[in-house]
Amino acid sequence: MAKIIPFRGILYNPVKIDNMANVVAPPFDIISEREQLEYHEKHPHNIIRLTLGKTNQDDTSTNNRYTRSADCFNKWLSGHIMERDKTPAFYFTAMEFTHENKMVTRYGLIVLVGLEPFEKGVVLPHEKTFPNVKSERLELMKACHANFSPIFSLYSDNENRVLDKLKNATFNKTADNAFTDSNGHKHFLWRITDTAVHRHVSEAFKDKLIFIADGHHRYETALNYRDWLSANRPNFSADHPANYVMMYLCSMEDPGLIILPAHRMLNQVPAASRLSLMKKAGAYFDIITIPYKNGQQAEARAQFMSILSSNNSKNCIGVFMKDPRELYLLTLKPGVMDQMFTDELPEVVRNIDVTVLSRLIFMEIFGFDQFRHDNEKLIAYSSTAKDAIDAVDTGKHDIAFIMNSTKIQQVRKIAEAGLVMPRKATYFFPKVTTGQVLNKLD
Repeated sequence: MAKIIPFRGILYNPVKIDNMANVVAPPFDIISEREQLEYHEKHPHNIIRLTLGKTNQDDTSTNNRYTRSADCFNKWLSGHIMERDKTPAFYFTAMEFTHENKMVTRYGLIVLVGLEPFEKGVVLPHEKTFPNVKSERLELMKACHANFSPIFSLYSDNENRVLDKLKNATFNKTADNAFTDSNGHKHFLWRITDTAVHRHVSEAFKDKLIFIADGHHRYETALNYRDWLSANRPNFSADHPANYVMMYLCSMEDPGLIILPAHRMLNQVPAASRLSLMKKAGAYFDIITIPYKNGQQAEARAQFMSILSSNNSKNCIGVFMKDPRELYLLTLKPGVMDQMFTDELPEVVRNIDVTVLSRLIFMEIFGFDQFRHDNEKLIAYSSTAKDAIDAVDTGKHDIAFIMNSTKIQQVRKIAEAGLVMPRKATYFFPKVTTGQVLNKLD
């Protein structure tokens, strides 16, 4: 049973901040080092100073990026840069954006959700996490005692009981917050303080499962933070705020729920491994080769992407290496994964593209071990095929694997089966903006 409740959110004070676009940012885990600096320079009160502070060479256990985030957070509260609402609320949001030349709207509800271990089967993950990221997030939570960024989660609601109720509650009401971000996405937020709406929505969630879309690290960190607090505070009780975590809930049936592919770019792949890849892959895949000649790159990419997307019902993976300059399309031969991995991998996860990539190509063909899989410094991700290919073409990475998008039905089936996908199996677009609402945990 999923338990959701309203809360007294912390929001930027519109008297102090005249344009929210200057102070919000994407989730910390998709921000590059260059973007981190840009957000720091964008505005002295940008949320990046809380979520992803700078490190200094002389950092100590008592003066570091986490303690500085806590000092900054407390100063913003005392200086009324941010203010905590006096009345518990649901925070209903809408985001308008363009996808494939069409205007799309995605709705979300920011609430508190009762923390449950994954084995309880109430909140379900769909992919693996990196251990060191969770340790860094835990240090931030210990210092700041707050949720700065909502976890992006999904629920199923074929009858739209939840979304219809929220839309009716905000119909013809001016948004409490509205802005257009640097990507041209329009954001709207309404406070819903009507307790009847709270009860209706909370009741609707009692028979629902919640699927984490983005924010697995933050959810697991919230569980670890609760356990740490429970062990270190004698007065910790079942009604402590740390028993909940802030989430952004989106319906799986929302037409604005978009999943983009998560292309992989690898570093430190030996030349011998690259040169032998296609020869070894021929035992498992049918291979198409497209020359990538100077002056003809755009035409080659267009042909490459057309073939890839037309095979999205099959296991088709694109490859580009810094040498030789050719694009490859690898289409899995029938029955390969079943023949090789039936005893190792459940059927529901065995034949999805990211499993074919991680288990067959990375581990079987390249011979990567688990340490190589867990080292996020050796792998980068992009949702744009051209950017991934260009990054290899310019020598920034050794090899790019270009993917079709994971389907929402695959995410749901795997999560319901209590299983997880390889890391970064999905790229939900757009990401949930950080800075619209924060939640205090003390």
